[in-house]
Amino acid sequence: MNADVQRVRDALAELIKAALLSDDAKSLACREAGAARVAALAGDPPEAAHVRIDGAWTLAIKEAETPELAPEQGQVNLTLPRQCPFTLEELLAPGFDADAAVERIRKSASTG
Repeated sequence: MNADVQRVRDALAELIKAALLSDDAKSLACREAGAARVAALAGDPPEAAHVRIDGAWTLAIKEAETPELAPEQGQVNLTLPRQCPFTLEELLAPGFDADAAVERIRKSASTG
């Protein structure tokens, strides 16, 4: 995995964790970490040709859904979509709203 994909994956993973975690304080911490990672991406944008957003999304889901976090992911039983709910351009846009992104992830998921 190249460094650009890894950076995008890490930002998306934090946003996914924020959507999944039922503990408000931990969810907020992930939301803030995700917002910081997205801001870092926007400040030093990845090469778009090097990043397939849906591939980074799939890797982010695997990162976020670790067995260690499973007991804390009680917000809802989510089945996350296969396609990223954001484009790379949206992720890098000025004013990206992490709170809205977390809600978008929750709404894009089907519940079980």
